[in-house]
Amino acid sequence: MKSLWHSTRSFPPGAQLLMVNQFAINLAFYMLMPYLAAHLSGDLGLAAWTVGLVLGVRNLSQQGMFLIGGTIADRFGYKAPILAGCVLRTGGFALLGWVDTVPALLVASAATGFAGALFNPAVRAYLAAEAGERRVDAFATFNVYYQAGMLLGPLVGLALLATDFRLVCTVAGAIFALLSVGQWRALPARRGDAPADAGGGRKAGVLAQWRTVVANRPFLLFSAAMIGSYVLTFQVYLALPLAAGAALGADGTKATSLLFVVSAAVAVAGQLRLTGWAKRRFTPHQALMAGLAAMGAAFLPLALVPASATLGVLAALVVAVAVLAAGSAVVYPFEMDTVIALSGNRLVATHYGFYNTVSGLGITLGNLVCGALWDYARTHDAGWLLWTALTATGAGCAAAVGALSRTGRLAGSLPQPARA
Repeated sequence: MKSLWHSTRSFPPGAQLLMVNQFAINLAFYMLMPYLAAHLSGDLGLAAWTVGLVLGVRNLSQQGMFLIGGTIADRFGYKAPILAGCVLRTGGFALLGWVDTVPALLVASAATGFAGALFNPAVRAYLAAEAGERRVDAFATFNVYYQAGMLLGPLVGLALLATDFRLVCTVAGAIFALLSVGQWRALPARRGDAPADAGGGRKAGVLAQWRTVVANRPFLLFSAAMIGSYVLTFQVYLALPLAAGAALGADGTKATSLLFVVSAAVAVAGQLRLTGWAKRRFTPHQALMAGLAAMGAAFLPLALVPASATLGVLAALVVAVAVLAAGSAVVYPFEMDTVIALSGNRLVATHYGFYNTVSGLGITLGNLVCGALWDYARTHDAGWLLWTALTATGAGCAAAVGALSRTGRLAGSLPQPARA
């Protein structure tokens, strides 16, 4: 905690505020979202397909709109979309607890998703601008606050849920309302380099902004190389809970909760140490490769333990989620820094938005493949298949980043503005 305090205080006030804000954002989000499906199906009695629709709309409105949010941030400054996102979350979260019709729930769900698409690229671009040459350290510290919110949010939500789900939503909405007021009053206005046309004169149009990003071939190649890392990270929500349920039956839910706690605790406790270790031992691109390889190797214990060995599977799950979290902690700050380097420090939020959109699409396709492999493995008694495929995914991502680094494509270059 002392090292976190010193690390936080070493950054400008704007960066410090963004870090604390991200803790509050995740605290509010994760005190509500883990329990939303149970509320929709249990308290409101909605059919399973309707619950899936409401949750899917939230995910689609966030992942599909990241590019829009990043574009807005680069055109109008970073503060405006951050404030707008917090205001939208305030209304969206409050609505989720107090409405019971499907159309109203869909509106609330879409609002909460689009809110994330608004403030996420803007926050990261703002943090990068504030941190300057210390971007890696800034993103490492930022991730501690991010993970701490994920760790405490479900626990606070569970305590409030003992009273009523509406109280959970009201408190979550109130946190975002306070964030809106606090950032409106205290967060300095900040913007990146204004997007200009090829002549450097008038501000470029939106399509020109997007063409600039799409024409940045090294950035596109890096985005593609990193897709697998997001598929691996998402298995905390998909493959690992499935494995826990298959091995432990009714106790699988408790085991899944334990896995989330372990994942967040490893990130909170180890992020700054792991980042410092990686900076001393590796170049930035080597750190990315090492972290990606570790994320893939996290699934090997599950491939080696028989599915019938209940305690063995539980131990393998804990090891897997701990190694996955440690690998992710190594990757994250260097990944974010590489995105900025490849953007040439221009249209940073738009690059982040595009990057997140690509990652979201990759997660969707990856989950379809992982689900199919899980079903096939269960039917053909080949439990090792999915875990081996995930390990190979991590190795493939590391190899792809290594190839880009060796050919000089990750050195960073200034994207040329496209004409409107």
